[in-house]
Amino acid sequence: MPALDDILQQKLLVLESKHQRRTLKETQREDGIRVLRNGKELISFSCNDYLGLSKHPEVIAAGIEALAEFGAGAGASRLVTGNNSLYEELEARLAAYKGTQAACVFGSGYLANMGTIPALVGKGDLILADKLVHACMIDAAKLSGASVMRFAHNNLDHCRMLLESNRSDHHQCIILTETVFSMDGDRAPVEALRALARHHDTWVMTDDAHGLGVIPRHMSSADIQMGTLSKGAGVYGGYVCGSQMLVDYLKTAARTLVFSTGLPPSVVACANAALSIIAEDSDLVALPLANARQFTSLLGLEVAQSAIVPLVMKENEKALEASALLEERGFLVAAIRPPTVPENTARLRFAFSALHEPEHIEELVAIIKEQGWAKEQADL
Repeated sequence: MPALDDILQQKLLVLESKHQRRTLKETQREDGIRVLRNGKELISFSCNDYLGLSKHPEVIAAGIEALAEFGAGAGASRLVTGNNSLYEELEARLAAYKGTQAACVFGSGYLANMGTIPALVGKGDLILADKLVHACMIDAAKLSGASVMRFAHNNLDHCRMLLESNRSDHHQCIILTETVFSMDGDRAPVEALRALARHHDTWVMTDDAHGLGVIPRHMSSADIQMGTLSKGAGVYGGYVCGSQMLVDYLKTAARTLVFSTGLPPSVVACANAALSIIAEDSDLVALPLANARQFTSLLGLEVAQSAIVPLVMKENEKALEASALLEERGFLVAAIRPPTVPENTARLRFAFSALHEPEHIEELVAIIKEQGWAKEQADL
């Protein structure tokens, strides 16, 4: 048999031929939007720290205080000795913000999905997932053992057709979607999906990773509301909000909670401080979407629905070349390629922060117009 390294080298060569090989690049974040890479300062339009809270003095101070009081690590899983007193405040804040009875905090958003979905459905059940939901939702769906079907992106008619054709053959059924889709920046018709689900005795689970602290607050009727603290909140961790019964069940049945060490207390403290700011500073929360809409307005693109705006370049090589050109001009904008996005939809993904200034956006727009990328987007 070929040696492992020989096999892996061949796999890497295949990825390189398709311009899909990934490499890690050391990047030092100086503040919410400025980074150092290869000794050069860049204005980042790639970071998901939409409000700049990872560098907020109140958030940092809360973490330092907790680090000094409770130490660097949790010491064990939450069910053993890792359930620090700060968790109760964090889960109460999340539930209040989401308008639910309770919340459960996990180690990350990925762990939240990987623990929750298999805990709720399994063999003999049905999962209907939007075609563009995040990879961790799909991984969790596959892990569950339930039958998995994908409906066309944000297509209520296709979802309805799948329910009408398949729901009666399965015990439980859950619809998976995102409030804000991470690569396209558009929003799901959550309330319409929930109305459809009620008619078919089905649950709806939303992933709000890119909505928390960015999209104007609203109370969703989704049965299970999952999200992350690593983007709008600028910290780390994941959560699920819902009924008290749901949360009680997850705390004993979600394997990624039961068998994972708790978050460091300092991280939980930082999240509490960040959520306090999100709840109280409506002006700050409004800025990422306003900046994204300035960008789309200047380029004549469809009005941004979130802080995420893609420019689809189609070919992987072209997206990489565009990203490299922007870096030469002082901007960090990631090239997103398959399998993160569907084949032939490689793109530049712009993530807008509350800290971006009008001149940053105007200079970026000037480069895009110079290169004709906006026109190509409009012609798609």
